[in-house]
Amino acid sequence: MKHLFWLPLLVLLLLSVPLQAQSPIDTPFTLLEQKARPADHFTQGLVKDGARWYESSGLFGQSWLAEYTDPGADPVRRVWLASNRFAEGLALYDKKLYLLTYKAGEVQVYRQSDLKHLETLSYAGEGWGLTSHANQLIMSNGSDTLTFRDPQTFTIIRSLPVYGGGIRWSRLNELEYAQGLIWANIWLDDRIVAIDPQSGVVKGWVNLQTLRKDSLPGGGQVDAVANGIAWDRARNGLWVTGKFWPKLYLIRPQGLGFDDEEPKLE
Repeated sequence: MKHLFWLPLLVLLLLSVPLQAQSPIDTPFTLLEQKARPADHFTQGLVKDGARWYESSGLFGQSWLAEYTDPGADPVRRVWLASNRFAEGLALYDKKLYLLTYKAGEVQVYRQSDLKHLETLSYAGEGWGLTSHANQLIMSNGSDTLTFRDPQTFTIIRSLPVYGGGIRWSRLNELEYAQGLIWANIWLDDRIVAIDPQSGVVKGWVNLQTLRKDSLPGGGQVDAVANGIAWDRARNGLWVTGKFWPKLYLIRPQGLGFDDEEPKLE
């Protein structure tokens, strides 16, 4: 009887454990499609909007912003950055493309329709990844904290520390908002993590190691890491790639807001 007395209390204690204390989920995925493309892209930001693709490629003296209808073909448009600017994350908001720079403290704003430069906004620190949701931009700077920013001024609205499973999720890089979660590449890591935008808790991750090995069977360059996430709403999946990877992959996580329905035609 003494043991039975403690049983309800134990159940209550287990139920009271906060969600953020639970370990993130290692989430499998289904590979839906792959596309070949040139292997000279130092991919920083990747955006898909209907039939159009937008990509930023980094490195000093080699940085550009491009628009494609087919990632394997030549760009429809391409804008080269100044040689002292290193392109980083890219986001689409209100028919404008916001392009971060690595150490210049600039976000360059371009008109989506023709890639005309509209304005340059400033921020403190480094720029790594960028995405948009609702009326805000979400930025990473290589730390374990994301910042939500006003698209008009780029001032910080709020900060979001990212944590979960006893892990400090630093080196957050390229970002994409999809299915109610912020997806993030981690620099020098094959995993993309899914982050709760309210709590900052990592709900799970998808490991892209097999895709990296498929793209780079010989191992590739040291900096040929997984980077680039684009939500394909029509196909219900995520396009992923990496720096200097010769392929793009469309994957559908088995969970984390995605389901197992057949892909839809665009």
